Amino acid sequence: MLVFDEVEVLDLGGPFEVFSTAGRLARTADDEPLLRVLTIAATDHPVRCRGGLKVAADHTLDEDPPFDVLVIPGGVTAAVEADADVIDWLARRRKTSVLTFSVCTGAFLLASTGALDGRPAATHWEDQDELARRWPNIQVRTDVRWLDDGDIVTSAGISAGIDASLHIVSRLFGERLARRTATQMEYTWAAGRTTEAGPPGGP
Repeated sequence: MLVFDEVEVLDLGGPFEVFSTAGRLARTADDEPLLRVLTIAATDHPVRCRGGLKVAADHTLDEDPPFDVLVIPGGVTAAVEADADVIDWLARRRKTSVLTFSVCTGAFLLASTGALDGRPAATHWEDQDELARRWPNIQVRTDVRWLDDGDIVTSAGISAGIDASLHIVSRLFGERLARRTATQMEYTWAAGRTTEAGPPGGP
């Protein structure tokens, strides 16, 4: 999971909770967690999330740890979009990942790599118009909370990232584990359901 200054707390924490909870519930033959979540940042300085929460990442980009699923949360992404090192790293590691998952405005970072060119994508209802304006060749979906497009999953904002994360657990490890994870989190998950990404009545 990429972390950066002004990352949205629940965009980061929601998927982190889903994947780490699933890892606690399901073990390998060696009694290790089936899933292990790592955080990575551009530098070794603590990251200040939106609202002031500080996070110390497990790794830096230079350490470049191995992983299978790349998670890109949203938040205020302008500074990260302008950081060529981060965008280059995302572009490279997306190609080596089994699956790439963006939450909310994390789609802007993914779009900056060119990975969404000609493809459908979801983002927070408040940011759909900007995503479509800046990258007109992206098929911005306004009718879903999350969207699975094979090697890329994108979701709308904040809590939609939890739904998409549970879908990813279901896709990779089976629906039973996804439902056990949702139950452990006391979260109501409607598997496979697509709903309007925006609030009732629109913005």
